This record gives sequence, C-alpha cells and structure tokens, in this order.
Amino acid sequence: MADMSPLFRRRPSAPGDRVVTLVRKPGCHLCDDAQAVVEKVCADLGVRWEQKDITEDAQLHDQYWEQIPVVLIDGAQHTFWRVDEGRLRKALTD
Repeated sequence: MADMSPLFRRRPSAPGDRVVTLVRKPGCHLCDDAQAVVEKVCADLGVRWEQKDITEDAQLHDQYWEQIPVVLIDGAQHTFWRVDEGRLRKALTD
C-alpha cells in the first residue's frame, strides 16, 4: 500500500470529520431526549452536529414524519425514536 497513489489511499474518518444530524420537530419530548444524547456524545468526541426541523422541510417531512426523532450520521440513517448513547458513540468511533 505504500506505493499506492495518495488519491487511492483510504483514510479512516476522524471523529471531527463526521456530522450528526438530528431530524426533529418542535414540541416532541422524544426529540428533546434524543438531542440531549446527541449533544453529549458529540461534545465528548468533538463531532459536529446539526438539527433539522421536519416542519420546515417538506422532503424531510415526507421521508421521516413517522420516525422522528431520526439521527443521521454523515447523511445515512443511524437510528430513530430512541437514541442509545453507547451505540451512537460506537458508530462515531468505529
């Protein structure tokens, strides 16, 4: 692999390169619980996170309205409804 072009070498993603997205809506107690877990894990690992409101995005609403809160990691769905701290932490460090 040492002779391989740098263009083709794969680097593992560092936690700081990851993005966690919490898809939620106002007034959702499960969303509040999920946000607390996401905030804690992301702060511990130095991972950037963002939240998106399904009431402001028709595409997200159509895709996730029955599953909120939904957690995405780098745009791929990780979980919905309840966020397990250990599982999220593992997904961000593996």
